[in-house]
Amino acid sequence: MTGLHDADISCPYCGETISVLIDNSIEQQSYIEDCQVCCRPIVFKVDSPPDQDPRVEVRTEDDAY
Repeated sequence: MTGLHDADISCPYCGETISVLIDNSIEQQSYIEDCQVCCRPIVFKVDSPPDQDPRVEVRTEDDAY
């Protein structure tokens, strides 16, 4: 399954639930996107197994994996 996937995540800073688009054409990726509410940088780790919905983990820049 490739393309864009809509996911709801909870901001690790402000706790607000926000909707993000995940590009699941890439099997594994990490990137930073600002929160739509508090504008702080959220670190995304995305795993997109074939034929499954992507698994999305979010953290602050200061958190370690």
